[in-house]
Amino acid sequence: MIGVLVSGAGTNLQALIDSGLPIAGVISSRPDAPALERARRAGIDTEVFALHDHADRDLRDAAMADWLTERKVELVVLAGFMWLLRPVFVERFAGRIVNTHPALLPAFPGAQAIEDALAYGARWTGATVHFVDEGLDSGEVILQEPVAIADDDTVESLRSKIQAVEHLLLPEACRLILAGKVQRSEGSRRVFIES
Repeated sequence: MIGVLVSGAGTNLQALIDSGLPIAGVISSRPDAPALERARRAGIDTEVFALHDHADRDLRDAAMADWLTERKVELVVLAGFMWLLRPVFVERFAGRIVNTHPALLPAFPGAQAIEDALAYGARWTGATVHFVDEGLDSGEVILQEPVAIADDDTVESLRSKIQAVEHLLLPEACRLILAGKVQRSEGSRRVFIES
């Protein structure tokens, strides 16, 4: 079973729903996130864990982990969740948390990857699905696909192109992980995928 963490529109969540993957619950950091309505329409349990409802981030993240554990979640997917997870959460789901990133990691880590690629003058960027560790976009890469940057691309147009790729890569990565076809490799930034 998959648990999905969201903060915004939920287009990656919708890609997971459309792919028929087993989603046990969706957590949002914001009560007004449109992703929550996507989950409700699909009949998926939802819960909001706003930071101001908890004494600190560690307590909030521990409560999220408890909620997911109650739903027997095996794989946690960050689908536009805009918070770095605390060690208390990462340790509970070690090796079972994945994220999408709008660049070809390790290039352009962080929250401004699209803006950074454009400012740098890069001709290519891409989409990455990677495991989450305690660092910033530093976990092992599962799948990547390049996206060309056109001369007239804006942040919005490039984001749209990258999201289209993410919507394909994320469900595929989840299927591979749930099928046991992803082998983690100590000391490497990439995983091995069995055929």
